[in-house]
Amino acid sequence: MRLRTPLALLGAAVLVLIGPPLLTTGSGTGTGTQIPGLRFMVPNTPGGGYDITARTAAKNAEDAGLTPGIEVFNLPGAGGTVGLTRLVGEHGNGRLAMSMGLGVVGAVRSNDAPATLADTTPIARLTEEQDVVVVAKDSPYRTIDELVDAWKADPGKLPVGGGSSPGGPDHLAPMLMARAAGISPKQVNYVPFDGGGELLASILGNKVAFGVSGVGEYLDQIKAGELRLLAVTGPERVDGLDAPTLQEAGYDVNFTNWRGIVAPPGLSDAERGKLVRLVEELHDSPEWQESMRQNGWDDAFLSGEEFGDFLDAQDQRVVSVLKELGL
Repeated sequence: MRLRTPLALLGAAVLVLIGPPLLTTGSGTGTGTQIPGLRFMVPNTPGGGYDITARTAAKNAEDAGLTPGIEVFNLPGAGGTVGLTRLVGEHGNGRLAMSMGLGVVGAVRSNDAPATLADTTPIARLTEEQDVVVVAKDSPYRTIDELVDAWKADPGKLPVGGGSSPGGPDHLAPMLMARAAGISPKQVNYVPFDGGGELLASILGNKVAFGVSGVGEYLDQIKAGELRLLAVTGPERVDGLDAPTLQEAGYDVNFTNWRGIVAPPGLSDAERGKLVRLVEELHDSPEWQESMRQNGWDDAFLSGEEFGDFLDAQDQRVVSVLKELGL
């Protein structure tokens, strides 16, 4: 028995010496972020904000060595509530997560969905971004004032498209914009699409007079000249884009969208903890930081229970704004 004590102490000392290098960021195994077979569900069509966020997060997590082979798949429908219902039905599945945001919060309300975000396991809020007001490159509207003047003259004849259901960000932003311009929100001809990908074709084809969506969704088309950017909805101009804020243009609107990740209900503490650690280390990785910069996303990281409290507050915010707008 006396021989075991010095040997045990020697072993402990060796572990102390070799331990720290094994726990470096990006190792995945040492930090407890490895989730083989992890799948990210996108509750709308390819090309939308949830899709871009999920695919970017999956690639960044793999490149950072946090976990391998994340599968991203789309399950669109009803503003994201089809995917939400599927997620809630996967009780106890620690290898599934869903990309989501304010749009799903609104869709739950507007569609009277059977499943709600209160039924999920909150993992993290990742980003915040402004919405953009855009038209096709051949549109007659070259400034936000020209668009608003025509809109005020006959609101019903200028359909506005958005990539979310009523109550979602792409619906709330133009409604707030209408009110600021002196247009009754009830007069607005809002055409909902299941994500920014579907909306884009209608803007380019002049099936809607203008569109409202996230800056990251249309950044490439704006820079390529396919879309004309008239204004952004947040408090400050977006770096690299030549367009005023709505407030600069004289319309009292300050609106931003956000995106995050939720998981099925019924996870063990260990499963939930591993998903939270994964997104925390993803957030800290240089890969993700660079992706946020390239996509014009603002860092809005919030994880675990704090994110759960935020979701509750967002639900009440949607209800309050819709009532305020008479919708």
